[in-house]
Amino acid sequence: MNPTAPNHSASGQVTFLGAGPGDPGLLTLRAVEALASADVLIADPQVLDVVRVHARANVDTPLQASTDEASIPVTPNGVSALRDTANLVMAAARTGKRVVRAVTGDPGLDGYVAEEMLACAAEGIVFEVVPGIAAAVGVPAYAGVPLRDAQGADVRFIDARSADDRCWAELGASDATAVVSTTLDSVASAAGELVTAGRKPDTPLSVTVAGTTTRQRTWTATLGSVAQVLKAAKVLPSPDGGQPVIAVVGERSAPAQRDQLSWFESKPLFGWRVLVPRTKEQAASLSDQLVSYGAVPHEVPTIAVEPPRTPQQMERAVKGLVTGRYEWIAFTSVNAVKAVREKFEEYGLDARAFAGIKVAAVGEQTAKALVAFGVKPDLVPSGEQSAAGLLEDWPPYDPVFDPIDRVFLPRADIATETLVAGLIELGWEVDDVTAYRTVRASPPPAETREAIKGGGFDAVLFTSSSTVRNLVGIAGKPHNVTVIACIGPATAKTAEEHGLRVDVMSPEPSVHKLAEALADFGAKRRDSALEAGDPVTRPSERRPGARRRRATP
Repeated sequence: MNPTAPNHSASGQVTFLGAGPGDPGLLTLRAVEALASADVLIADPQVLDVVRVHARANVDTPLQASTDEASIPVTPNGVSALRDTANLVMAAARTGKRVVRAVTGDPGLDGYVAEEMLACAAEGIVFEVVPGIAAAVGVPAYAGVPLRDAQGADVRFIDARSADDRCWAELGASDATAVVSTTLDSVASAAGELVTAGRKPDTPLSVTVAGTTTRQRTWTATLGSVAQVLKAAKVLPSPDGGQPVIAVVGERSAPAQRDQLSWFESKPLFGWRVLVPRTKEQAASLSDQLVSYGAVPHEVPTIAVEPPRTPQQMERAVKGLVTGRYEWIAFTSVNAVKAVREKFEEYGLDARAFAGIKVAAVGEQTAKALVAFGVKPDLVPSGEQSAAGLLEDWPPYDPVFDPIDRVFLPRADIATETLVAGLIELGWEVDDVTAYRTVRASPPPAETREAIKGGGFDAVLFTSSSTVRNLVGIAGKPHNVTVIACIGPATAKTAEEHGLRVDVMSPEPSVHKLAEALADFGAKRRDSALEAGDPVTRPSERRPGARRRRATP
């Protein structure tokens, strides 16, 4: 052993991690791995929410309380505690903990982080670096502004906050594409520096704020007109002028190119706040789909699931399942799967208890819940995913091939009788068992209720009549500027009975088809505005007294 080598036996490890410019999807796989094993998470406030979801629930976050720049404490020597993190990092590492230091963009482009790395190296603390996507690269990509093309060109990156006269002079004398990191209220000043240094005033320029997030907004102008363009757009003057932006200077930022390459801001529901009145478990895949359309889903539970008031009926049915009383068990919801699974676990049973029993699921989500339980359903509707669709494919009772004529149907206390009546008509006996009760959920926070009634949401997806009744009951009626999307005629009728105008109807009774229909509505709305030469706005921006869209994060 080399006696002069640092002794790491009592030390932990530090991972300096780039969290990218804002989009949580830009985290690398290695970053997610490191976050999952972290004991301590020290993150820049701008990316704390991006990285924290991948960390353990009990991870220590020393800077969590200081997510507002104005509230960040200052050390005796006048250095912001946010930037004096080397002591925090090393103190945690000295105790043998695994520390993740997450920064905006890429750690290799952060001079303060370089100082933290040197401090670790000086004390012999082991560290690694996980690169991230730098804002100067990621933001132009999301704005539809390529930095190079087939003809090639130099690309130069400049931070306007620290650039000196020599830097501006070199950039002004070249024809390189310039990527300028600055602030919204300093863009015009940076443009003026480039014109003074030799760039032509008609050189194209793009300015992007809140890049890679659903708050992103991009303006195209020239070096000479950028001040007027931002003023005309009513984004300046603004108290939020200090927010960071990425400006790209050069022919590749020209409006003609952006019209073809702006893939992110042209998504059909870009920036729309969409209310999803379902439980978080039910809303997960739907919310993911909405995000893919550029929307910002907001999940509000409208029902809560509780055990049945008299559990004896469910207990007898589960025992009958084990003793061979049933030929079929039919699951009409994810909650029904959950209720049976919990009862199985209570009795020490597992998926093997389904051996010899045919299993039906009303749709894809219910089938997935069964597969997660270890059960592959024998029957899933080939057409409509509903009780009616299930009956279309359900075989009639045949005394020759079916030794048992009974079906176990665990379901909600308020379920309709469609499936029971249909199965009886097919010759089956049905044990219709209340597996769980659905009750109205508690009201959402006051801020959410005000947004619903005041037009703060751009759209709401109603996936059943009960979601309409319950949402209106716990939060009030959505504002008339909010786009109302319903999963089918029955849900639409309930919405209209509550005084709502139905704008979108799903072509099939599927939550994913409903989201597609809303996206189609948004795309047509956007195309109409562009054809008319009008600015593309969200529905919530048209409510009385609503402010013009702001680009604040």
